[in-house]
Amino acid sequence: MAEKYDVTGMSCAACQLHVEKAVAKVPGVEAVSVSLLTNSMTVEGSAASGSIIKAVENAGYGASIAKEEQDKPEDKETTAMVRRFVISLIFLVILMYIGMGHMMWGLPVPGFLSSHAATGISEMILTVLIMIINRKFFISGFKAISHGSPNMDTLVALGAGASFLYSIGALFLLLRSTAEGDMARAGMLGMDHMYFESAAMILTLITLGKTLEAYSKGRTTDALRSLIKLRPQSATVERDGKTLSIGINDVRKGDVFIVKPGESIPVDGVIIEGSTAVNEAALTGEAIPVDKKEGDEVYTATINTSGYIKARASRVGEDTTLSQIIKMVSDAASTKAPIGRIADKVSGIFCPVVIALSVLTFAGWMILGAGGNTAFVRAVSVLVISCPCALGLATPVAIMVGNGLGARNGILYKTAASLEEAGRTAIVTLDKTGTVTNGLPVVTDIFEEDGVTKERLLEVAASLESKSEHPLSKAIVKYASENGTEIFDVEDFKAVPGRGLQAGYSGKMLYGGNSEYISEYADVSDRMKAEAGRLAEEGKTPLFFAEEGKTAGIIAVADTIKDDSREGVRQLKGMGIKVVMLTGDNEKTAAAIGKAAGVDNVIAGVLPDGKEKEIRSLQEEGRTAMVGDGINDAPALTRADTGMAIGAGTDVAIDAADIVLVKSRLTDVPAAIRLSRATIRNIHENLFWAFFYNVICIPLAMGVYQALFHWDFEMKPAVGALAMSFSSVTVCLNALRLNLFRLYDTAGDRKVKNRRSKIRDIRTKDDNIESMKEEGKMTKTMQISGMMCAHCEMNVKKALEALDGVASAEVSHEAGTAKVELTAEVADDVLKAAVEEKDYEVTAIN
Repeated sequence: MAEKYDVTGMSCAACQLHVEKAVAKVPGVEAVSVSLLTNSMTVEGSAASGSIIKAVENAGYGASIAKEEQDKPEDKETTAMVRRFVISLIFLVILMYIGMGHMMWGLPVPGFLSSHAATGISEMILTVLIMIINRKFFISGFKAISHGSPNMDTLVALGAGASFLYSIGALFLLLRSTAEGDMARAGMLGMDHMYFESAAMILTLITLGKTLEAYSKGRTTDALRSLIKLRPQSATVERDGKTLSIGINDVRKGDVFIVKPGESIPVDGVIIEGSTAVNEAALTGEAIPVDKKEGDEVYTATINTSGYIKARASRVGEDTTLSQIIKMVSDAASTKAPIGRIADKVSGIFCPVVIALSVLTFAGWMILGAGGNTAFVRAVSVLVISCPCALGLATPVAIMVGNGLGARNGILYKTAASLEEAGRTAIVTLDKTGTVTNGLPVVTDIFEEDGVTKERLLEVAASLESKSEHPLSKAIVKYASENGTEIFDVEDFKAVPGRGLQAGYSGKMLYGGNSEYISEYADVSDRMKAEAGRLAEEGKTPLFFAEEGKTAGIIAVADTIKDDSREGVRQLKGMGIKVVMLTGDNEKTAAAIGKAAGVDNVIAGVLPDGKEKEIRSLQEEGRTAMVGDGINDAPALTRADTGMAIGAGTDVAIDAADIVLVKSRLTDVPAAIRLSRATIRNIHENLFWAFFYNVICIPLAMGVYQALFHWDFEMKPAVGALAMSFSSVTVCLNALRLNLFRLYDTAGDRKVKNRRSKIRDIRTKDDNIESMKEEGKMTKTMQISGMMCAHCEMNVKKALEALDGVASAEVSHEAGTAKVELTAEVADDVLKAAVEEKDYEVTAIN
């Protein structure tokens, strides 16, 4: 079980690594991840929280069990840093005026500061004040070095402290020479050997850098904070016949709540009274309101734009959709991307190496005869110009911004690793029903026979189908109702399983069903037969209708592909990604849908655990992502390198996935991959800058370039401190550029070459059945009548797979069979009862 902690006292990547190492040693800890960006830690294992907190405290830091994101106070770090910087700056300006105002700019100074001794004492006092204001650097830095893990604060404390102590020594010699009357020596010492202004400037400029860094880091978590602010604070509920306004935390599951126009929906629920339009932009990014009626779900933080509604609470507190999104975004920020490991390794040895280089610099220049003053300045410059923070922030700030941008657009990455992995996808595998298609049958084509109007064909069909509960019947009735068709009551209704329907009206007989059934009661023309054949080839189900011995026409019904499916597939192919459709449907229907969507390959007739095997096989050819929405997709989602769950899918699928697409649009798949690629590119830029800065600037501070190329340049500690401050800020600002990234813009797409072998040709259900047989599982074949379409197949399939002991069921309405794979013995009566409960007839079980 993973538990989250808040960690205090960390200032750089070295701190982060030290906390990780300390906690990893605690018995019972299986995994630990520390985030410098969010100052949080996630620990997996059985270790007690007390032991973990103690380990962190023994390492020199603070820890506590994390509060819920929505209960955390507003960030006060930036405000405190600004206050520190402003006060430090005021004292620094006074110090610089005293030390350099008269000499450099001829500015007047008070008479009591006319001597070197008085000026030195004044500078010392002002520097002490600045050191007190910024004492956190010294406390944290020396505490870290006492635990054997120097960090950025250690470098700052050593640099500023060394400058201060060196200046104290010079001031003491100056005062002694003045007291002894040795004015010549006092004049030689003067102010040239005092670096109070350097110590003060180092601390002030580093504080400026940390202030800007804190602000930039805060901006990277804007998306998370904006989500938290969306959470309503109160709700109007009905209890015991009274209408009450209560706090959001007091709403219970099952409560009936009221939402008026313009109000936010307080918790997730189902409408029980009224209808309205709801703006769901807070969750999906879509600004167009969605119509809602009785029985429809509504979600917390969305806005009721028009009607007055009552709804029953279905999910409250941490279980609401908004709370789950907040948790996903927060958890992703607290995890680590694999790409950040190299920075972690470098950070672990960075500070000790810098301290050693500083000592080496001092010794080297002393040996070369440059003098103690020059050697000292360069040694201090090495300490303060080095920047471990940029290394530590390079990955997490980009991950946080990318994750936040995804959340604002309805794309939720559960971990940093999933955000990184998605961009490397070479193959995308799509489930058909509910992912590529809408998952509901609709009327697609109408062909009336000569002499029959379209209106009359619809009247006959809708009136006949209105008595049936079959999904295809509901599609026809819905279409007729939407088009204003009159539906009349029929008599003597009779359903013939697997063939069709018949009923009487005004003394006439009406018939509907497949061509064989209708041919028994009416002549079917060659034109109608040809149209039916063409429709079947397109994966549609042609239904014939006849009235009193004369064919009225054909109405075709099919599960149509979503409006954005073709565009989503086109974008994926434009990114160099192979697209495979994986489905349990029959080959003819699957091939028709696959062709319409434009996928590269179709693998049809796949059993549920066969999907997982297909994913494993595809992974041999490239990094594979699986997109699905059903319970039967969960094993494949887990097996894939990246699992993407459609937001409208089942909870099981969402739990198994690495990425959740809230808007249930296929175009969000390429958008998720596109955003991942942009984030990884941003991380590469950050890491390059972090390494490049240190590789270039540390030798510059050491004087290496001056010695090699005879440059007339000497790095001052104050300049080094300024450079170090802006190095971290540069990394944060570069990460913030991701907020400008247009994740639905295809202009920047480029194809990524997959070095592995090409994808195989189409696989069919026969291949999958054979692989199942090889494993020796028990198989029963059921003969079933009454199935007419793919939706019948899905009804039977779900009914069988819900039984204990049934591994999978492969159903065909064309063959009238269900091949059931068993992991344990299941009685024939149990199998038969499950199917017949769905109004189909089982004629035999072999």
